Amino acid sequence: MHPCVFLIFSLLLFCLETTTADQLAAVGGGDDKCFEKEKNALLHFKSLLQDPYDRLSTWTAEQDNCCQWSRVTCNNQTGHVTELEIVSCGLVGEISHSLVNLTYLNLLDLSANSFHGTIPAIIGSLTQLRYLDLGYNNLNGTIPRSIGSLTQLRGLDLSSNSLYGTIPRSIGSLTELKYLDLSSNSLYGTIPPELGNLTNLQVLYLFEVGRCRVENLEWLSPLSHLEELAMDRISLAKTNHWVDVILSLPKLWLLSLSGCELSQVMYPYSSSFLNSSSSSIEVLYLRNNNLTSSMYRWLFPLTSNNLWILSLSGNMLDGIPKYLGNLCSLERFYFYNNSGVIKFPDFLNNLSGCTSLSLQRLYASGSQFTGSLPDDIQKFTSLTDLYLSENQLKGTISKKLWELPNLKYLDLSENSLQEFPSSDYMSNRSHIESIQLSSCKLGPHFPKWIQKLKNLTNLEIANNGFSDTIPLEFWDSWPSRLTFLNLSSNNISGKIPDLSSNFYNNSVIDLSFNSFDGPITNVSSTVALLNLSRNKFSGGITFLCQVVHGFLVILDLSHNFLTGQLPDCLWHFKELQVLNLEHNNLSGRLPASLGSMIKLEALDLYKNDFSEEFPLSVKNCTSLKSLNLGANKFSGNLPVWIGESLSGLYVLMLRSNNFSGSIPLQLCQLASLQILDLSVNHFHGSIPLCLSNLTIMVQQGFSQLQNLDRGVSLGTYSYNIDHVMIQWQGTEREFIRSNMVLLRSIDLSSNSLTGEIPYQITNLDQLIALNLSKNALLGKIPWKIGQMKNLLTLDLSRNKFSGEIPSSMSQMTWLNYLDVSDNSLSGRIPSSTQLQTFDPSRYEGNLGLCGPPLTKKCHGDEESGIQHSIGESEGEGIDELQGWFYVGGAIGFIVGFCIACGALLVNRRGRFAFFMFLDSFEDWVYVKVVVFIANLQKRRT
Repeated sequence: MHPCVFLIFSLLLFCLETTTADQLAAVGGGDDKCFEKEKNALLHFKSLLQDPYDRLSTWTAEQDNCCQWSRVTCNNQTGHVTELEIVSCGLVGEISHSLVNLTYLNLLDLSANSFHGTIPAIIGSLTQLRYLDLGYNNLNGTIPRSIGSLTQLRGLDLSSNSLYGTIPRSIGSLTELKYLDLSSNSLYGTIPPELGNLTNLQVLYLFEVGRCRVENLEWLSPLSHLEELAMDRISLAKTNHWVDVILSLPKLWLLSLSGCELSQVMYPYSSSFLNSSSSSIEVLYLRNNNLTSSMYRWLFPLTSNNLWILSLSGNMLDGIPKYLGNLCSLERFYFYNNSGVIKFPDFLNNLSGCTSLSLQRLYASGSQFTGSLPDDIQKFTSLTDLYLSENQLKGTISKKLWELPNLKYLDLSENSLQEFPSSDYMSNRSHIESIQLSSCKLGPHFPKWIQKLKNLTNLEIANNGFSDTIPLEFWDSWPSRLTFLNLSSNNISGKIPDLSSNFYNNSVIDLSFNSFDGPITNVSSTVALLNLSRNKFSGGITFLCQVVHGFLVILDLSHNFLTGQLPDCLWHFKELQVLNLEHNNLSGRLPASLGSMIKLEALDLYKNDFSEEFPLSVKNCTSLKSLNLGANKFSGNLPVWIGESLSGLYVLMLRSNNFSGSIPLQLCQLASLQILDLSVNHFHGSIPLCLSNLTIMVQQGFSQLQNLDRGVSLGTYSYNIDHVMIQWQGTEREFIRSNMVLLRSIDLSSNSLTGEIPYQITNLDQLIALNLSKNALLGKIPWKIGQMKNLLTLDLSRNKFSGEIPSSMSQMTWLNYLDVSDNSLSGRIPSSTQLQTFDPSRYEGNLGLCGPPLTKKCHGDEESGIQHSIGESEGEGIDELQGWFYVGGAIGFIVGFCIACGALLVNRRGRFAFFMFLDSFEDWVYVKVVVFIANLQKRRT
């Protein structure tokens, strides 16, 4: 090339590069800043979000180059935004439509945040996307059909949201897709067979996708690259020959079909597939399908020496076939919660082929195993985990069990096994790390051989009938090793010398329900849960000042004989969620350091001798859900900040104290409050009109307890937070979480309240119990009180109410406890199925009341001859009529039942449909029958 030509060409190329760079800078795509349109789209996206952890702090208008913002990736050559990866950032808000301007985006990952609202339909405009992950958010609405336009997608994850509606058929257009996860949503309808077009698919997760069903699985056959398939809780009841389809997938190594109604499939396979076992499956989950042992015929071709995990739990199996003993790669076998009775020696014998050499973990708790632990256990030399709790094993435990060289985790709880080894024999068995033998009848003597297991980290021997003391050396047997010690529910006595040396970080100590006595001295600073409740410990609790590392999450010292004050050294309990000191003899003022427990959810000081004013330190415990200061000597006014600072309260129990003053209106701000007990105090003034603002007592449905896991779990240990003692129908009763879910109660009894009952209180139509007795309330009972139809308990006794009992109370059909005695009520007691069933004493002390169940007749009854109640002769006539009605009804039922059963015996499909209907109808019938019987009994008493 001529030198002049080369020079001219070089100059032209330089000018071209300069011009291109200037043009890019003009639209915002140079080295110093990104494209203005894309930057604004990102800023708008951020503007709709709450960012509590400032994860998008670099996203500002002042920072010109959005390519340098955190979690944003741009193309090095073009400057366009290509990836947006914002995972687990705690973001809250909706997905902005402005993302449509990121037209070069090929990865969008917003998973594990708290995005809500719908998936924008415009997302289908991002046609360059190769990976879209919106999983683990709170998105709702439907999956937009436009998602089918994203034909470049390789991965799509919409799992763990609240999406509803059907799965759009347009997903079948995403033929490049390799990964699809729609699991854990609320979708319904039929799984679209168009998914069979996704011939490149390697992973398909549809487990717990919602109420979906599959008519057949033929659409799976073209998915020759499929490696993982999970369809748990999708009904496959109509999918005949599904086993054939699965076996046609050459690369499938994981198959999960738990809860798929497989027992209802009439023809799960064709005979041509049952002759050999050539499956590629390595992991197979078939839990919760109500399968019986007839399933082993079609299970055989799905198993091979490739299989290393097999789960048959939650079925009705009464044995296992011998071919399961020939799975030479099987390492984990899950067989828990099976309802069929199986002899455990036979079970082991059928596994005694090469499986006995490979099996490492056997989980078979909660089944129906009988028999003993035989010598055959010695064949399972690779076994590390053996879980056989909650079975019916009896007899002896073979010594061969303790000789297994790799055994580390053993759970034989809730069986009736005998002949545990001697201390000398166990001296060389130090490999066991965890042993759980609760409810095994090991007592009455404490098992000293346990101390020989020097590698223990987990020891659980609760509820064994021990009536003994513990050797002193026990408490020093595992220096800084134990993470879990549960000796609860025995009758172990004596003193505890030291709880400081044996325990590792975040350890659990449960010695509750025993007879330990004396003072509590040294406690490990590494403990996370300390439960010493229901013993006979005495003395002070200054040992708390030694627990300085801040691991403590739960502290339960309730039901002891502890005395003194709560020490003012609680500053380091930053992680404490539960403090239960009820039923002791503690006294004095609550310390200021109590306010440092910012994560405290439950504070229970019931039945102590604490005194002085309502503790100001509690104001800082803003995470409180349950506050029980009942049966103490607190005094003074109730502070107004309760309704402002403790807005999450659902239990406020202040009964049996010396509080005075008026009930602050700010209590009405506690929208989640479902138990309010201010009884047996000295409150005066009127009942706040705003009580109708207690939202949970107005809204239908379950309380927040239904949605919250109100227990704290530490490892395998679960501690129930919720329990409360309340006055229920004249007696004190304990409510725990299972029966607190529906409980909504207000108790303002035994105070000095005056004025009328505000009519607004009748808006609390979800209230279960209302007690206003033993006050100085006056006026009429609100006329619309009958609209509180969920009331079970209503006590208005010992007040100054006047006028008539409202006729609307006849509508309160659930009412089973009523007391309006000792007022100034008058007139006729309204007739209803309920009001006449209560004892006359519930109406006494009201000189003007008349009519049943009182013997006093109302004016004009005798003259007119009108009977407003069932008289003796009329009652006998009705009883006779009812008697003939029952006889005729019984005969008709028997005849009809025989005809129906005869038809069902000869009609298999009719029989199946009938029992399916009967199963779904069962709960409704049960409730109706119970209510009918209760009402019938009340009429006849």
